[in-house]
Amino acid sequence: MWIEFVLLVGALIALLVAGMWVPFAIGICGLAILYYEGGTMAMRALGLVSWGSMTSFTLTSIPLFIFMAEILGQSGVGKRFYDGMSVLVRKLPGGLLQTNIMGSALFAAICGSSVATAASIGSIALPHLKERQYDQKLSCGSLAAGGTLGILIPPSITMIIYGTLSETSISKLFMAGLVPGIVLASLYVLYISVRTLLNPNLVPKHVEPASRREVLAAITSLAPLTGLILIVLGGIYLGYSTPTEAAAVGSMLSLIIAISWRELTLERLKNAVVSTVNVSCTLLFIILAAIIFSYGIELGGVGHTLVEGVTNLSLNRFEFLLVLIAVYLVLGCFLDGAGMIVLTVPLLLPVIHAMQIDPIWFGVFVVLMLEMGMLSPPFGLNLFVVQGVSGWSFPTVVFGTIPFLVILVAFAVLMIAFPQMALWLPAQL
Repeated sequence: MWIEFVLLVGALIALLVAGMWVPFAIGICGLAILYYEGGTMAMRALGLVSWGSMTSFTLTSIPLFIFMAEILGQSGVGKRFYDGMSVLVRKLPGGLLQTNIMGSALFAAICGSSVATAASIGSIALPHLKERQYDQKLSCGSLAAGGTLGILIPPSITMIIYGTLSETSISKLFMAGLVPGIVLASLYVLYISVRTLLNPNLVPKHVEPASRREVLAAITSLAPLTGLILIVLGGIYLGYSTPTEAAAVGSMLSLIIAISWRELTLERLKNAVVSTVNVSCTLLFIILAAIIFSYGIELGGVGHTLVEGVTNLSLNRFEFLLVLIAVYLVLGCFLDGAGMIVLTVPLLLPVIHAMQIDPIWFGVFVVLMLEMGMLSPPFGLNLFVVQGVSGWSFPTVVFGTIPFLVILVAFAVLMIAFPQMALWLPAQL
């Protein structure tokens, strides 16, 4: 069976290196395993397996959450939100750099995408950062790192994909990601504060205090989005709604907010719908490929082989998870977040069950690993996003992001040592 496993990995690497799109590469390998193990008879179950998984009620939340984010994006919520947040955190050490982190953290609660968060906040923040001559490296690092919070702080599209593949509760995954997301954002804020206090030249020296009128206007700008977040996430956490129902309510409220701001034209609504369809179809096709791949490796006994291999290595839980950190840092140089999760989760699930690792905790851990992948030089996706919207050199973006990547790795180790950081809130609710 090890020969088959090596051939499978080799075929996947060859297809990816050849430039094949990730879901096609994974789907082809899954079909190859099925044909090798059971011939055409094994293929006959594909329809039932795919239909049973893809008609999941939970998956309906993906296009709804995407639509909610698209509507708010088209209605200019990002600029309103960033301007309001910048007023409230103006006097904190780091100024607008803190706005990048806090704005990304809260924007993530309605976006669910790392790339979209980094691109949205980055395109709004960079003109202000350049005009006021903030340090380029620290500016890029705060935007790239802040963007990664989009897949950790719920609602997270990545968590929905993981929950579908692992058959775990999406609501509990959302609960489990909240505390780690807040703690990680706080660590980013603390790092920026220390850096700018030690070296005041990184930020403008003179900052005018916000007037009472500016503070009131900022709170008014933030109120609709904050209320939307509380309603959507509060309904899930308190058990009043499923993620799909909360996504539907959020989509409706986002439309009301956009209409009340009088910035949602028919053209922008059309753009939001078209973008939602494009992104949703892409993600659902990736999930379908992952389901075929998962069915293939289950039928072929690949998971059992991996469990035996890890057992023979005599790795304890801590050592195994440290190895995974290194693996995901390397994968992040070649694959995006969705590609990493659909490639690795079906292979790792039998191993984590054998090692008695909580699947809810592991879901948060995997999302952290994907965040690392987004920042892994030289090919982390958020690096290219920030470089694209800033126009600054790629080395500037990379060197500015490395300290935040170190914080992320240290936080992952902290989560391994203290798993209750993720498991406490689901246990309470």
